[in-house]
Amino acid sequence: MNIEKLNREIISCRKCTRLVEYRSSRSPRAGFAGETYWNKPITGYGSIGSRILIVGLAPAFDGGNRTGRIFTGDKSSDFLISSLYAAGLANMPTSERKDDGLKYIDTYITLALKCAPPDNKPEKEELNNCSGFFEKEIEQMENLKAILCLGKIAFDSTLKFFRAHQINTRGIKFIHGKYYNIGGVRLYCSYHPSPRNVNTGLLRKEEFISLLKKIRNFVG
Repeated sequence: MNIEKLNREIISCRKCTRLVEYRSSRSPRAGFAGETYWNKPITGYGSIGSRILIVGLAPAFDGGNRTGRIFTGDKSSDFLISSLYAAGLANMPTSERKDDGLKYIDTYITLALKCAPPDNKPEKEELNNCSGFFEKEIEQMENLKAILCLGKIAFDSTLKFFRAHQINTRGIKFIHGKYYNIGGVRLYCSYHPSPRNVNTGLLRKEEFISLLKKIRNFVG
């Protein structure tokens, strides 16, 4: 299955009743009133031939779920994309809408969960429903050298992929800033760039940019 066909399957998926009902019943934030929301699952973005994979949790309701593109139009996007730009992994420092011209450099970004969950808290069954899509994306990344997981749920979903391919994950735990060599790639851990983590100082921008530069240098 090529990436175009996989993306069509992702967009048409309605397996998780709770998520479908949530996005169809919740009202937009006041600042976005009158906008037409995407309100469908979100595919990955970037070249599937990239050597770097970044894994997030799920689209924000008023971010990717609104704009139709991963990490676009919200505070987490502002932090991540400006950091990618500073590290030489994006062609511009902002991500506002699907047609803004943003391109990643040697980087593909996807989500463990393709739909926005209530309170950003997916249920186990929902993650399991999405795992097949997520695993097929990774399988198509033939040039993959490094994976950056943004948060523990993204990390756990990635470990599940390795275990499904009979790769031992014993002793590998989510520790911010740590990396592991596993399955022929280097797996990096970072806190998610959520407003809460950023505003509390748990994730600092200069530290995150430094990590991205290390990943870029690692892949060469």
